Amino acid sequence: MQRREFIRYLGAFGAAAGSTLFGRHSSAQPARKRPLIAWAGAPPPGVTLPQFIVDLAFGNFVRGLSEFGYEQGRNVDIVRRTDVFPDRLPSMEEMVALLKPDIIVVPATLEAVAARNATSTIPIVCPALADAVHLGLIASEARPGGNVTGIEPYIAGLPTKQIELAREIAPKSRRIGLLTNMNDPKGPPQVRDLRAACGALSLGVVEADASAAKDIPNALAALANEGVDVAVVLQTNLLLNMSEQIGAIALEKRLPTVFGYREHIMHGGLVSYGVDLRWCYRRAGYFVDKILKGARPGDLPIEFPSKLWLAVNLKTARALDLDVPAALLARTDEVIE
Repeated sequence: MQRREFIRYLGAFGAAAGSTLFGRHSSAQPARKRPLIAWAGAPPPGVTLPQFIVDLAFGNFVRGLSEFGYEQGRNVDIVRRTDVFPDRLPSMEEMVALLKPDIIVVPATLEAVAARNATSTIPIVCPALADAVHLGLIASEARPGGNVTGIEPYIAGLPTKQIELAREIAPKSRRIGLLTNMNDPKGPPQVRDLRAACGALSLGVVEADASAAKDIPNALAALANEGVDVAVVLQTNLLLNMSEQIGAIALEKRLPTVFGYREHIMHGGLVSYGVDLRWCYRRAGYFVDKILKGARPGDLPIEFPSKLWLAVNLKTARALDLDVPAALLARTDEVIE
């Protein structure tokens, strides 16, 4: 499917996710002709949802559904709710009570927690789960056991590879900066692993936390002022949404940056190594298809991405006067010129 055609296709889903479907289910709840899927999420506080995030998450989910033969208005209806904030449980509960969807799809862990608190019976699919056992969302990855299933994009051992990557692009590195976001469930496990990886290589660690969008400029300035050689940016919703700002400030501060998501590299970051979120959101279509065909979410094992994605932005490297090693370029999946 060409990009222009896909945008029109996505627009059709978005239009159906607005007043038409919402109005239909906001009154007397007539008998449905098609299954109703609620996409429920919202940007972090202080963040306007960038279009690239809409394309990344909802867009790839739509594409994943189409791969299993689902077409909006023909054999499925989707309501896309972007006002269901993770920290406002009543809005999730109101959505569940109002729409009574057959399946809830949430873009990330915080929304999954709110959805699980709102309902223990409606299936919930999350393409970006983290710390799901500890949070009580599932019993185990192999047998989730409840009404939540999906994909965990955090891979054990990945932070070690990211530190090795930092050393590869800046061989003389002695101090590694961490831009953290510790109020996201995905944050603390990454920080623990990154600290351990740096310790094993006798590297110093400087941390600066950004719990909200407004904290990011000062956090990056703090890392630059501490003289870190490379900054590793955590894989969290907030930091992903703020990719463009992070890339611009890091370049201004002349900070080489390592990420876990390729989307950062598309917005000025230097290098990334991690899971391909595009695959995760497309793969959510598989879980929806299984559930619509009768599978219980508690019987669908949590999945983990099988391939990691390496991306490099050569334009940023040139701006930082860095030479990207030929060996690194040779194994790169995506190069931004």
